[in-house]
Amino acid sequence: MRSDNVTKGVDRAPNRSLFYALGYTKEELERPLIGVVCSYNEIVPGHMNLDKIAEAVKAGVRAAGGTPVEFPAIAVCDGIAMGHIGMKYSLVTRDLIADSTEAMAMAHQFDGLVMIPNCDKNVPGLLMAAARINIPTIFCSGGPMLAGRLEDGRRTCLSHMFEAVGSFYAGKLDESGVEEYENNACPSCGSCSGMYTANSMNCLTEAIGMGLRGNGTIPAVWSARLRLAKHAGMQIMELVKKDIKPRDIMTPAAFHNAETVDMALGCSTNTMLHLPAIAHECGIELDLDMSNDISSRTPNLCHLAPAGDTYMEDLEGAGGVYAVMKELTKKGLLDTGVLTCTGKTMAENLEGVENRNPELIRPIDSPYSPDGGIAVLKGNLAPEGCVVKRSAVASEMMIHSGPARVFDSEEEAISAIYAGKIKPGDVVVIRYEGPKGGPGMREMLNPTSAICGMGLGESVALITDGRFSGATRGAAIGHVCPEAAQGGPIALVEEGDMISIDIPSCSITLNVDEDTLPQRKAKWVSPPAKVTAGYLARYAKLVTSAARGAVLE
Repeated sequence: MRSDNVTKGVDRAPNRSLFYALGYTKEELERPLIGVVCSYNEIVPGHMNLDKIAEAVKAGVRAAGGTPVEFPAIAVCDGIAMGHIGMKYSLVTRDLIADSTEAMAMAHQFDGLVMIPNCDKNVPGLLMAAARINIPTIFCSGGPMLAGRLEDGRRTCLSHMFEAVGSFYAGKLDESGVEEYENNACPSCGSCSGMYTANSMNCLTEAIGMGLRGNGTIPAVWSARLRLAKHAGMQIMELVKKDIKPRDIMTPAAFHNAETVDMALGCSTNTMLHLPAIAHECGIELDLDMSNDISSRTPNLCHLAPAGDTYMEDLEGAGGVYAVMKELTKKGLLDTGVLTCTGKTMAENLEGVENRNPELIRPIDSPYSPDGGIAVLKGNLAPEGCVVKRSAVASEMMIHSGPARVFDSEEEAISAIYAGKIKPGDVVVIRYEGPKGGPGMREMLNPTSAICGMGLGESVALITDGRFSGATRGAAIGHVCPEAAQGGPIALVEEGDMISIDIPSCSITLNVDEDTLPQRKAKWVSPPAKVTAGYLARYAKLVTSAARGAVLE
């Protein structure tokens, strides 16, 4: 066993003495050592239950003959970090999580790993670590939050909460109305209840083969979640026995499957950052053009919040991710021969699976749209591409042209929106918020929610080199590459320039003559760095383009 490096032989007597100091017995050290990477903390609602999940995982490991050893991973709550400097520290934790997990796993020579993430950057960070370390690994998330319910019986969620603030500034909702959302939008522990980034990534962990059925959809507060955790603990012992490693599972075909399921589910645009970064750790390069190719042949089958009014608990009731995958196999859209963490192929996993709610998971022949939930747009404003959650865009905004309203930070933009300075038809441009320029590529949920909450979601577009929460809806176009801090065309946009967006044609155009941009570029001066010390400054020096998943080099 790999753990023999720290437990066997006279030469390792000092190592064993330290295990004994921890209370481990000789018998426990003769079993496989399984690292249990738990992201529990008391600041993220999606992580407050992970101590219970970890205990269940450890029970499963022991039941199957292993010795579990728990250690932590950090997590940022994107919702609490939203709208201030804290959001600069969200995406960057993905690499901290991957690096620190690698360090712990390599230093202590575990035979296998069970990853227990839940919210936005933990899932991709731990998937990156799993690929990098490449020892038998399985995932068990903490599960999604239940939907909230307002006093009149309507269900609600975090995206409604953010939009309520915009409604307040538009005079459509008073403070007591905001408080009602505040008290009801997030009624339980778990990752927020819509198809936001955390739930998107937990669902795609099933699709890519690294999590058991229900990993993405069984609610956090259901006892079925604890049973799933115990089964994950048992299953890691099978993976260790059979020596099935993450790179045996996360193959090019598995990533193509994940992107296909992504398009069918209508996942967060952040998946376009995370899947390439995870693939990069596997030695596989995913590009944005491939995403459009997959989207063009993958129908969108689900409209969960924020695209619709259904939630993760409803998807679980309909059969979960497996039911979505089963629909996709009817048109041969998935490679079902791929190996998964069950030790079986996807085809074997899907035997007997049924779509229990054709209203929630549309049949493959009756989709919401014939193409996928995410589109990659290109043009002179974004030569390397930008992304939009097409499934959450109003039909009126699929093709739009309007004057640019230019802001060099999120704070400037949100002030203008709340002050009523943005008018129907405008195209809000927020720049210098990319991976380098931010630094950290902040989410723009506050501005997009303000636009929708003020009743402008069907008439105003927003374009940024930053990114969006999965809770964002509307014509919100992010990840513009090259970013402004690198002198990309978005840095050259001027107030009043006309911008044309054609989502069905996957194009985005800054309508100036061909001589104008070179002239502006010659006069452009790179602004001073916003952060000059600490981790963010180091991150800004190492991070690559969002088109490459914002990986570090």
